[in-house]
Amino acid sequence: MSTVAEIETAIERHSSAKQRELADWLNSRLIEDSPEMLAALDVGIRSLDGEATVPIEDVRRKITTWATK
Repeated sequence: MSTVAEIETAIERHSSAKQRELADWLNSRLIEDSPEMLAALDVGIRSLDGEATVPIEDVRRKITTWATK
């Protein structure tokens, strides 16, 4: 495979799951893990542990009203 078009065609032949796996693989190589990014991720994870969350069932019940506004 020497052209982008050939690569795109080959990727499109795969399932969505395989395409997502490839996208994750590519992203892991394109995004550098800087100390700042890792620190920001740690802050975000800690905030999720300490803050109240909304059960997914509540979100599913309300999503239609949010989407139609």
